[in-house]
Amino acid sequence: MPTEFEMRQRNAKFAKDAKAGKKPTHPSRQDQLAKRSPINIYALGVIAFVVFGGGALSSPYEVITTHANVLTQ
Repeated sequence: MPTEFEMRQRNAKFAKDAKAGKKPTHPSRQDQLAKRSPINIYALGVIAFVVFGGGALSSPYEVITTHANVLTQ
């Protein structure tokens, strides 16, 4: 249990922070988790690669095969 002196110090710090416009308390664990993204940044990168990377890889292949078909005709 904190002593009376420690409680007075903490109360004074709280009052000073509140008066200065700062957030005097630390956010709770639930508040911190609520602000986090629901998906990991690496998973988002993998999804972006699958969606956009597949289109980027197929386009040159289509150009080459189309050009080859034109040359063989």
